[in-house]
Amino acid sequence: MLRSNEALLKSYAGYLRLERAMSPNTVASYRSDVSFFLESVDYPVETATSDMVSDYIASCSRLSGRSQARTLSAMRSFFNFLLLEGLVSENPCDGIDYPKIGRHLPDVLSEDEVSAVIGSVDTSSWIGLRDRAILEVLYGCGLRVSEAVGLGISDVFFDEDFVRVTGKGDKQRVVPLGGMAKEAVLNYLSERPAPDGADSDDILFLNRYGRKLSRISVFNMIKRQTLAAGIMKDVSPHTFRHSFATHLIEHGADLRAVQEMLGHESILTTEIYTHIDSSSWQSDILSHHPRM
Repeated sequence: MLRSNEALLKSYAGYLRLERAMSPNTVASYRSDVSFFLESVDYPVETATSDMVSDYIASCSRLSGRSQARTLSAMRSFFNFLLLEGLVSENPCDGIDYPKIGRHLPDVLSEDEVSAVIGSVDTSSWIGLRDRAILEVLYGCGLRVSEAVGLGISDVFFDEDFVRVTGKGDKQRVVPLGGMAKEAVLNYLSERPAPDGADSDDILFLNRYGRKLSRISVFNMIKRQTLAAGIMKDVSPHTFRHSFATHLIEHGADLRAVQEMLGHESILTTEIYTHIDSSSWQSDILSHHPRM
């Protein structure tokens, strides 16, 4: 008996969460992409062929190459799920090439610009102290915004000077906590309001209602403080992560160490992320080799 599209989507989301250990944000994105596909086609999904899927991807020409690639990734995983369920005999996405994606590197803030944005925060209220601490942690630890808002008080080890970060796929890593970030977090905690309930007791960054701060709130705060600092670049929380990595490399940090701090699976991702010129990286390595 064929299941309804809604039932398939619900089961698929569960598969992504439980068996693929994907983050809630990735699950939501993949589910949305597959939902659009199911709503757009006029044939049972079990009958989809490679040509049909290719035609659908081509119809998404309004999307960027990156978004089209994510859509194809979502559909490939969806049909793998259908394979496991015995609803299809092969994955129609196999053999379909991903669209070519050029490098997209976000704007990087200079060290002075980072200081200007952080310094623009009015710390006369607990909210200002919180925002200052968030900015210091984003830049000082290189966290993703989801990782920052997901921090618990118990994840910050002040005596040992590190934070425990839960990243993509619920993988944990340890990141050093610098002096300025540590001071900012301690200043905020001294004024942190009472949480809304037991579920919020351990949440580090609270909103004005005593609950977990949203990613959108952090985006909006950074836009506001960037304007206050007189910086016209397109700045987001990701910009602070990118600047963190870039400045570490510029000051001579080991690429492997930066990879671990960012939580990247592959060092190639780190090399691209920090927009290091491959030729200079190669030259640096060869200049230190005893037989070159």
